[in-house]
Amino acid sequence: MPDQQEVFAPAKWAYGECAAFLDTEGILTLRNTWIERKWRVDRAGSLYPVSLRDLRRGVEWLTEGPEIPSPTPSERLPDEPREVHLTSETGRARITEAPSLTVTLTAKGEAAAIAYRFQIFEGASGIVIQLLAPASRGSFSTQGNSDSSDGGNTSTATPTGIETADRAAALPVEPTADTLESLALAPPHLRLTQVTLLDRTDEHNELAFEREWLLHPAEKSLALTGGLFFAEDPLTRAGIVFLKFAPLPHAEPERRSPHDLMVQPRARRFKLLGQGAGDEGGAGYAWATLLYSDGVAGRVAALQALQQQMRPFEPGRDGLLVTNTWGDRGQDGRVSTEFLSREIKVGQRLGVDVIQIDDGWQKGRTANSVQAGGVWEGFYAAEPDFWTPHPGRFFGGLSPLVETARDAGLRFGLWFAPDSSEDFAHWKDDAQTLLRLHQELGVSYFKIDGVKLRSKAGERNLRAFFDEVLVGSEGRVVFDTDVTAETRHGYFGLPDTGPLFVENRYTDWHRYWPHQTLRNVWKLAHYLPPVRLRMEFLNHQRNQEKYKGDPLAPATYRADYLFATVMLTSPLGWFELQNLPPTYIKEAAPLVAVWKRHRAELYGGTTLPIGEAPDGTAWTGFATSSPDARTIYALLFREHNDRTGWSTLLPALDQAGKWKVEMLSGDGSVTVLPRGRLAVTIPQPQRFVFARVTLDPE
Repeated sequence: MPDQQEVFAPAKWAYGECAAFLDTEGILTLRNTWIERKWRVDRAGSLYPVSLRDLRRGVEWLTEGPEIPSPTPSERLPDEPREVHLTSETGRARITEAPSLTVTLTAKGEAAAIAYRFQIFEGASGIVIQLLAPASRGSFSTQGNSDSSDGGNTSTATPTGIETADRAAALPVEPTADTLESLALAPPHLRLTQVTLLDRTDEHNELAFEREWLLHPAEKSLALTGGLFFAEDPLTRAGIVFLKFAPLPHAEPERRSPHDLMVQPRARRFKLLGQGAGDEGGAGYAWATLLYSDGVAGRVAALQALQQQMRPFEPGRDGLLVTNTWGDRGQDGRVSTEFLSREIKVGQRLGVDVIQIDDGWQKGRTANSVQAGGVWEGFYAAEPDFWTPHPGRFFGGLSPLVETARDAGLRFGLWFAPDSSEDFAHWKDDAQTLLRLHQELGVSYFKIDGVKLRSKAGERNLRAFFDEVLVGSEGRVVFDTDVTAETRHGYFGLPDTGPLFVENRYTDWHRYWPHQTLRNVWKLAHYLPPVRLRMEFLNHQRNQEKYKGDPLAPATYRADYLFATVMLTSPLGWFELQNLPPTYIKEAAPLVAVWKRHRAELYGGTTLPIGEAPDGTAWTGFATSSPDARTIYALLFREHNDRTGWSTLLPALDQAGKWKVEMLSGDGSVTVLPRGRLAVTIPQPQRFVFARVTLDPE
């Protein structure tokens, strides 16, 4: 065996406030101003976590104890010495990301090689990691890891009635392969939270759930499913986030382990599982281990900050008001040049940014058409020129409409379904179709629908499709990826491509209530920046007969309230503009104009859900803080209740100086009280206030 000096060549890189170095003893160190992580690299190229340090607080998170390698591939590599090299890249790893320092550690041997990719952003309190593994020779399994009826908390232990202080023998066999993180945490008291997110929103409406354990040595080993977990010290309110950038568990192709996190409460060891590269090997799913402080508010800030690094808000590209006529259930039956020309005229009056045509602009017929005989994949086999403008609906093509929209100060968007057949074998054709529409017509906004993820090959081809379009458009194209049905990337599978088209809700089917949409925004905002959500507001005057006697019916709200429920997201006008009642634009357009003046600040900050979860009767809302915490936007809702006033603790307000309140919209008042409290008065139920609070230092 060669000695350490021969195996490890020292290396050091820095980029802004990010740094990485490998010393001659095989200690790999990565850090920015928030976090420092260290691994010991052995002669086989395996990594052993030895330190995870919160630099802001000066706190070490790992306890001393046996070192367990992580990350590890899905199968054990042959025992052999490997030559270790460290390389780096700086700048944008993906075209829509913030600049970062990306370091790759490669370990090459005669029989096998493995690589680890680390990405450090200046503005994130964690490091994004990805394992590049060799091809697999078989499936991965763990003894005792079977699904159970208690929500994924499994153990091989059988109750005997015999008490013992040492239950180590009762713990299930823990995996040593397919491990992303294996960390023994130092705090003796930890609160573990498992987050369960649901997509396929055509059949789910409650989309976010949390399950909690206050860890105790008597607790059996936990085997949990999901892509997002928190471990928080209740004494300090500081914690760790484990986040996988992967589809939801049900949608992961070639999923090897039935679980994503295994926890040994007695040892306080956390094992994040699921590399996800599949049998062919290569790059698996990326993940991040984030640090935070200040409890829920700090956790929300850490999660949003990382995602804002992976796709920074760009004024003029992101957070725009899009309208789509599909919400009135006309489908493709009314789509035409004349129909869209009328949409553009009304859209200009409302303040719309992008007029989007859903399914029906194209010559080919899909299964969603009002006419029978359409297809939902195999588009090129059905019709070679499937994705050309429909000649009967658009006699002069789309160019005249695009020019009309441009003259009115609006942009144009289209619906598109990448061909899922043969694992997206036609991804290059699909990418060229969108790039042609972008380059020739200036179309930059595409709703992506009809996706069916069936395999790793399909997943890789679909990712290649997105990359091709993003690079070819220099990041100008924005994708709204639909998560309403089938098997798709979910909430964290494509964090850099654009907003998520979260839900289809229609008054025609008695499925739209403003408080339900607000509830989903409020709950999801605990994990995603709201700008990553494309959320809908509808024409509340349609189908009133379906809501007779309902005090929470859409028609009981004013139009500005409907827009306010989604204005911190990427808002979607889910209606035919030309059929809106005159009062709709009169009520909503002034708020849209106010929102436009402030949206760059709104989307550039951290948005914290405050109050109660919306249920139709709550006091609820959001507080958006600027990066310097000197400006806070408060958007507050009084739902259907008899309480005219409400107050809440907002720690960001507990600063020396005088706060100035500027009322921007709505009905009511906002007052800053001592010790960081915010007081709100709204005289009437089902109304809101929107205010800007700024700090004048003394």
